[in-house]
Amino acid sequence: MKIYNTLTRQKEEFKPLEEGKVRMYSCGPTVYNYFHIGNARPFIIFDTLRRYLEYSGYEVKFVQNFTDIDDKMINKANELGITVKELAEQYIAEYFTDAKGLNIGEASIHPKATENIDAILDIIKKLMDKGYAYETSDGVYFDTRKFDQYGKLSKQPLEDLEAGARIDVDEGKKHPADFALWKKKKEGEPFWPSAWGDGRPGWHIECSAMVNKYLGETIDIHSGGQDLIFPHHENEIAQSEAANGKPFARYWMHNGYINVNNEKMSKSKGNFFTVRDVAAKYEYEVIRFFMLSAHYRSAINFSDELLAQSKAGLERLYNCLYNLEFLASKAKKRDLTEEESATLARITEFKKQFSDAMDDDLNTADAISALFDMARYLNTSISADSPIALIDDATSLYRELGHVLGIFTKTQEDNLSDEAKVLIEKRKEARAAKDWALADSIRDELKAMGVELEDTRQGVKVHIITKA
Repeated sequence: MKIYNTLTRQKEEFKPLEEGKVRMYSCGPTVYNYFHIGNARPFIIFDTLRRYLEYSGYEVKFVQNFTDIDDKMINKANELGITVKELAEQYIAEYFTDAKGLNIGEASIHPKATENIDAILDIIKKLMDKGYAYETSDGVYFDTRKFDQYGKLSKQPLEDLEAGARIDVDEGKKHPADFALWKKKKEGEPFWPSAWGDGRPGWHIECSAMVNKYLGETIDIHSGGQDLIFPHHENEIAQSEAANGKPFARYWMHNGYINVNNEKMSKSKGNFFTVRDVAAKYEYEVIRFFMLSAHYRSAINFSDELLAQSKAGLERLYNCLYNLEFLASKAKKRDLTEEESATLARITEFKKQFSDAMDDDLNTADAISALFDMARYLNTSISADSPIALIDDATSLYRELGHVLGIFTKTQEDNLSDEAKVLIEKRKEARAAKDWALADSIRDELKAMGVELEDTRQGVKVHIITKA
């Protein structure tokens, strides 16, 4: 497998530190609200990477943190009149609700910043002892000028870096790019004791501490959104490598931005959408499928039109699966003919097409194309006369590849509304009573709802269709 490494700006052969095992860290959410579609992209992408690595035979230890102490969290908790801890617990639960809907697996470990204060303080002490950090009146800062490789991830020399988004501005800092490791307490804020006074951790230090504690001083893959390259990941590298004297992460992976109707997503523009809101209209699985439909490093445009296209595409893939299951329920057991054996061999070739795409820097767009190619072939090469062995093998492989992408989580029953199920049963009764006019009327009503019925010699096949 080849991975594009942000650190080197090129694709590299993936070789983990320990054969057969992968240590992977991905930045998680700051839990003060429902997560939005921009957050959802890295969660889905790197869940898919983890799935594919496990599918390829690796044992993956995957850590994704929760930032549960932060300026935004303090402000939100104060607005609501609750503690920061109560706010965090509420939105961690909401995270798991949305993550489950998106079929994002739980990490091996989901550590919280507030539960790792000792590990954070240990790293800060190391940095102070080695001369990489200094104390001011309001906290402890990392001295970026002492780390001569600062800027190697973002490819920006230190002299070009200025105070920007989430860079703490303080008159006591030696350089604008210096960042807070520890913030001394302010009135009404949560705090913990330390050698430098009561306070709380800076944003960047928590990830270094949790990587070090749960995965070790050097890991295989560190991932996140493109917006985290600078300053967050740049600062993680600086403080981790300064403290430990070892490379922090061997491969850095970053997904591209999401635009909404070709504009950058922002609350001020009114184009800011939570996953919860979008799922209410399009369903979680459609969101996941949409996020995987483009290469993860490219920017992706989010619009109703594109979501509708993803919904229709996903339904086509599902209809192939449901057709296979329908044929399997009617098929007979017999040996494969020579032609059917050739069909099975052709079907297995789609697995290589799929894997070649995923091995090429996690190209989920091409992997989905392989799945569509497979669906088209299965729709034309497998029929009611095919033996059960051929149908079962085809179905198993088709499901297997879908599972790597995190789709095919629903049965046909799940895709049908209660109203549609009732109408299908009523039409069955009408046909049994030879009331063809009523049966045809019900079929037309179902079609208007997005459910198409096909009468075959083997029985009634149900197709989910997208309404225009």
